[in-house]
Amino acid sequence: MAITRLAGFLVLLSTHCYITTLAVILKSANKSPWANEFESIELSCLIESITTSNPRIEWKKIKNGELSYVYFEKKISGDLENRAKIREPATLVIFNTTRSDTAQYRCEVTAPYDPKSFDEILIDLVVRVKPVVPRCSVPKSVPVGKAAELRCVEDEGFPRSKYQWFRNKEEIPEDPKSSPKFFNSTYTLNINSGTLVRSAVRKRNAGYRKARNGGRPCILSPVMMRVWVNDINVAGIILGVLVVVVVLLCITVGICCAYKRGYFASQKQTGNNYKAPAKGDGVDYDRPEDEGDFRHKSSFVI
Repeated sequence: MAITRLAGFLVLLSTHCYITTLAVILKSANKSPWANEFESIELSCLIESITTSNPRIEWKKIKNGELSYVYFEKKISGDLENRAKIREPATLVIFNTTRSDTAQYRCEVTAPYDPKSFDEILIDLVVRVKPVVPRCSVPKSVPVGKAAELRCVEDEGFPRSKYQWFRNKEEIPEDPKSSPKFFNSTYTLNINSGTLVRSAVRKRNAGYRKARNGGRPCILSPVMMRVWVNDINVAGIILGVLVVVVVLLCITVGICCAYKRGYFASQKQTGNNYKAPAKGDGVDYDRPEDEGDFRHKSSFVI
């Protein structure tokens, strides 16, 4: 019995010594926080255990591979100066966040009198930026059977916006085969680039389109657009061209015939231009009645 009590005491003593010699250990309530632009955000850095009464606390910002100080020697510095503070013991609070605050933040605590004197924790902060009204490119008219590309894009929203398209107030699915109403439709929809391409426009495709930014705390108001489908009668166009060609051909033939018949002669003969034929020898020849249609063509002298 005595041996058992002694063993239990040694285990308790050993456990007590282990607790009192723990090194500095950090934890965070949220390692991937996010905030809407111009709101406040708290980057949680909690000291779980430490024996040093006055540890050194530092915050560093890492963005695009570059490191800069945020909190050093008990002062806020850098682009967060006058926009942040330390909440004891080591939590960083940022006020009026901007899109430039999106980065990785590293909390570092150094405790010189602890067996393990250093620990750090990395926090990824994302500041969401409300999207703006997208710039839309829509054709004014599209021939039936031709492809039509509709595009909407905006560059302000962060993270990058995703786009939704609607026809007659009903959302167009990314995959037409996933919806019975759009199963026979032929289009390509890219929710990341905001592009909707219809491979063959038909009359019933004419109608309203709207695009909005989705998946964000701040949702963009819909933008309304109308696509008019221009129904072109190809057979009618060909027939009209043939009629014009035939008319032009008839006019050309008529002009040629008029030239040949002298309707466009430069000089016209009139009564004033007529000249009587001269007499050959001054002798008048009486034409007998029995001569009939015989006429002298020249005079003979015997």
